[in-house]
Order: sequence, then C-alpha cells, then structure tokens
Amino acid sequence: MLPLDKLASLARRYRELEDMLCRAEIVSDRQQFQRLSKERSELEPITAAYQRLLELEKKIADDEAALQDPELRELAQMELPELHTEQATLEADIQLLLLPRDPNDDKNVILEIRGGEGGEEACLFAADLFKMYAKYAENRGWKLEVMSLSEASAGGYKEVVAMVSGRQGQPGVYSALRFESGGHRVQRVPATEAQGRIHTSAATVAVLPEAEEVDVHIDEAKDLEISIAASGGPGGQGVNTTNSAVQILHKPSGIIVKCQDERSQIKNKAKALKVLRSRLFDIEREKQDAATAAERRGMVSTGERSMKVRTYNYPQNRVTDHRIKLTLNKLERIVAGDLDEIVSALQSYRQAELLHAAGLGDGPKRAGEADDD
Repeated sequence: MLPLDKLASLARRYRELEDMLCRAEIVSDRQQFQRLSKERSELEPITAAYQRLLELEKKIADDEAALQDPELRELAQMELPELHTEQATLEADIQLLLLPRDPNDDKNVILEIRGGEGGEEACLFAADLFKMYAKYAENRGWKLEVMSLSEASAGGYKEVVAMVSGRQGQPGVYSALRFESGGHRVQRVPATEAQGRIHTSAATVAVLPEAEEVDVHIDEAKDLEISIAASGGPGGQGVNTTNSAVQILHKPSGIIVKCQDERSQIKNKAKALKVLRSRLFDIEREKQDAATAAERRGMVSTGERSMKVRTYNYPQNRVTDHRIKLTLNKLERIVAGDLDEIVSALQSYRQAELLHAAGLGDGPKRAGEADDD
C-alpha cells in the first residue's frame, strides 16, 4: 500500500521549490540556489510518477464507469487491462523511489585491489581484476586514474589504488561498484604450473566513496607526517630520478598512504590525501553500520572485506556471486568488463532488502544454490 499522504506532501514540496527557484533573491545566492536545485532534481522523478499515478487512477475510474454504457463498454474493456498493468508497474517504481538513498551513491570511488593468498598467482589475479574494472569503467564512460601501483616480480600487482570518476551529470559510480568490496577468488591453472593442476588464489577489493574535505577533517600540522622520496618502479627515467613520491602517515589512526604516480610532489600529495580521506571516511561509515544490527545482517549490505563474495572458475567458464547465489557461465565476458548483469542483480537484491525492511515486500530471493568448489 503506497503512502499517499507522503507522496502528496513530496509533490507539494516540489511545487514550492519550483516557485522558490524563480525568485530573484534565490537565484542571486549561488549556494542556496544549488542546494534547492539539487533537492528539486531529487524530487522530480517521484513527483512525476505520482502525477502519472493520479492520472491513471482517474482514467481507470472513468473506464470502470463506462462499463455501464453500452456504447463505451467495448472500448473500456480494451483499455482497462493495459491501465491496470501500467498502474501496478508504476506503484512498484514508486516504492523504489521512496526508499532511502545512500548519500554516497553519487560519489566517485577509490578502488583498491590487493593480491591475497596464492603468491605470484594472486598478484596476477589482482591485475586481472583491475583490468576487468578498468574495462567496465571504460564501457560506462567513466574516468579511471591510477593513484598508486606496486608490481610483483611475475608481472601482477601486489596492490593498485585508482580513482574512478563518473561523467558530468551522470554520477552513480559508488552505487554501481559498492558491492564489489570483499574477497574474490580464482580457480585456474597458473601459467607457472607444469603439471596442469588447478590452483585457488585470492585477492581483496575495497570500494571507498570519495570523501570531500567537509566529510573528514584532517589537521595537517598535527595529524600528518609527510615524507618525500625518489619514485621507484615503472614509469621511465623521469619518474625514477625525481624526488616526487609522497608518503603520508596519519598519526591518530596509523594509516599510511603513498603516491608516486605523478612527477609533481604537489599532485602526489593531493592524490594521497584523497585516498587518506576516503579510508578514514570508510572507517567511520563501518562504525555507523556496525551500530545498525539489521543492516549488518544482510548478505549484500555488509562491507566486511574478509568475506568471500565471488569466485571465478576458469575450467568451468563460471562466475559465482556467493551472496545472492548467482552463477553465470560467461567468465570470459565478465573478466573483459561485462559486469552489468552482476551489478544489476546485486542492486535489485539490495532494493528487495530495503523494501522488506520497510514492510513493502517479501524480502529478496537468491538465484539458487551453486557449487563453487
């Protein structure tokens, strides 16, 4: 049952905002104009859906009355099934629009991938995961910028940290990638395996919403210890011989961030601070999540990075997401960046969780049990 009083109230607020945004004193105040414009844009989809629902209800009532008129009965009988179908679809859409939005959904993200158990093969897998996300970002029109990179001797990545940014006017990077956090494992024959035995290796993925300065306060003079060194690793002579690598120690938390991707100390410091803010912001978010027991019980909503979230089984061309028991037999396409089906399924599962918590649904259903060993 839709909360019609709440929908009517939101529609009134939308009309108020439209009137306010036409006033000269609002237009001249840039900060207030932007704040009210953002609120208006957030209310626009649900207001439009509510107005369409009212139109449908009136049309349905008119057609039901027309059933009593011999001249209009046939036309009404033809229209009513389509109107009822559209009404049911619209009510479901409105339920989703009423769900509380995560304030981080439209943020850019810091993507961190690290090789785990499995030695060099785990580092190679970490590099494969990075390439998968890079291709996915390219397909979505997002910008991916490497912030720090530590290569392994066999060519994989011990660790890679990157910023993923959405296009102007089309945010939602965190909304799409948030459920990638966790332990990923691969089952395949490593290139170094002479006897063709299948090995299982692992890597961890962390997706952190980019934190702004207003989200996390850092007293650079008191909280930070900043050191400069010559950059190392790949990048050519210019990188290797320039004292541009920046390492930041956040003394209150003990977190250390290093960035050496740029030749400029200033740019590397700015990037390192972005990563540091996002890690501190994520720690604070996890504290808040831990205080909400129901939220932490959800298999998708949990942010625990030690949790095994997905297995990539190369011999069987199979990818399994263990949280929703989704198995797809198109591993090659997925590791080439075709993540849309997985992302959509995880988002739908999360929406079903929220609807159930709000008393508007029966709860999410997993795709089915899968043997991932």
